[in-house]
Amino acid sequence: MPPSTHTVTNQAPPLVDYDVFAADSALAEGVARHVAPERAEQVRAELSELGRAAGSAQAQEWGRQANANPPVLRTHDRFGHRVDEVDFHPAWHQLMERAVGAGLTDPFSRPDGQLRRSAAFLVWSQVEPGHGCPVSMTHAAVPALRQDPALAAEWEPLLTSHRYDYGLDRPASAKLGAIAGMGMTEKQGGSDVRANTTEATPLTGAGTDGAEYTLLGHKWFCSAPMSDVFLVLAQAPGGLTCFLVPRVLPDGTRNSFRIQRLKDKLGNRSNASSEVEFDGTTWARRVGEEGRGVATIIEMVAATRLDCVTGSAALMRQSVAQAVHHAVHRSVFGKPLVEQPLMRNVLADLALESEAATTLGLRLAAAHDSVAGGGERAEAERAFLRLALPAAKYWVTKRCVPLAGEALECLGGNGYVEESPMPGLLRESPLNSLWEGSGNVQALDVLRALQRSPGSLDAFLGEIGRAHGADHRLDAAVKDVLTQLADLDGIEARARRLVERMALVLQGSLLVRFAPPEVADAFCASRLGGDWGAAFGTLPSGADLEALVERARPVE
Repeated sequence: MPPSTHTVTNQAPPLVDYDVFAADSALAEGVARHVAPERAEQVRAELSELGRAAGSAQAQEWGRQANANPPVLRTHDRFGHRVDEVDFHPAWHQLMERAVGAGLTDPFSRPDGQLRRSAAFLVWSQVEPGHGCPVSMTHAAVPALRQDPALAAEWEPLLTSHRYDYGLDRPASAKLGAIAGMGMTEKQGGSDVRANTTEATPLTGAGTDGAEYTLLGHKWFCSAPMSDVFLVLAQAPGGLTCFLVPRVLPDGTRNSFRIQRLKDKLGNRSNASSEVEFDGTTWARRVGEEGRGVATIIEMVAATRLDCVTGSAALMRQSVAQAVHHAVHRSVFGKPLVEQPLMRNVLADLALESEAATTLGLRLAAAHDSVAGGGERAEAERAFLRLALPAAKYWVTKRCVPLAGEALECLGGNGYVEESPMPGLLRESPLNSLWEGSGNVQALDVLRALQRSPGSLDAFLGEIGRAHGADHRLDAAVKDVLTQLADLDGIEARARRLVERMALVLQGSLLVRFAPPEVADAFCASRLGGDWGAAFGTLPSGADLEALVERARPVE
């Protein structure tokens, strides 16, 4: 017989059947750092359970199927009746069921709730990030609805339920749980939501209570149109106002919610994003006061911005895990790829970026818990978030694209083919930088916080001040930030440079305080000390590359 030409050698096995949580040292240590000691073991166990599910072959296959079979819009049934429904592959529902069941829509019912939820979101998003969109908006809708106690009493138990109950065949009151979406953006407005033209007309007459309206207009981006309820912005007589729009009315009839098309997107393919029209009969209920739409919805925006940070951290972590795993199992020039000095530098640099993102995301989640808990720390933490959250959202989401691209390159051609998870990670990587305000919006929001909330800078400086004296490069970088803040001439044009530096000193201060010395030293030398190139893989000599890569290795 002729020799076989199809013997497969020197290929990395799939990264499967591992604990996504426990294998992530930065995540596991960060959760242990912030959670109350009496709950540490319980939280570790629940996150490890989810981590094993996330690392399973079954969950990874759900993620593959959900993206290979994107949602399909059905505007009419076979008889010509308007239905405006979106059909999903069964794998999407499996992912959603596990996410909701794990409490990813509910940071409210347990102590350390946002920390536990954010950590779980970071773990489960590594399976498939697209379904994280409705999960994120569902949990974020609750703070906005709490501006109206009656609406909160009606909807909060459904939105925080741990039961996923899909379908528009009955009103939400007859369901075990509900999912929320959001519609703010219009064609002419983009990020300038005050330019919205959708009209809200008050309903008057018997049976109305002054809070009911009809809507007429078009939303250019409406996320998750298959949801049970939406928060939207529209122009009421008193100005831009927030409204609740259910898909099914209390009597079981369909609300007028016309899905014009689904967006054909770069990534996020498993999730449905749409354009919708309200035809003048669309029923809505006001949330908050007329003219206070932005103020009403701002808490929802803050919660989804946190998920942009943790969602990007999840994409980074999975990209690094795939790259390190490949390098461990691939041999080149006579030894494992992970032992090649230059590849080790690349992997270590990627691992630093990922760990810094995870550490910052968990600190923000813990701050949310402090605010929710009240007490003497609440106001200081609220002020800290006012500045730290947009700065983190700006920087962490910006770093996701180059990291995913470099991690893909570590796999070479094997990472460029669609059978690899890397193309999906790369396509997804720009999304969080766009969602809930692009980079310029975040940078300008930092400037607004500095101008309108002086206490936010004090809180921010107090946070990074906890690491004062621990590293001379960090101290010098903080001094540079203060110098930039003192020069207000042309500060808007310099906002990106300032916000980048603020995010880096915040990450550096956290790593100096909490990370192993080799991590903190390499971060401060490269990101703060200037001993770094313009691409990943340019860490300075003296960095403990082997320790950094080993710490990032997903499987022992």
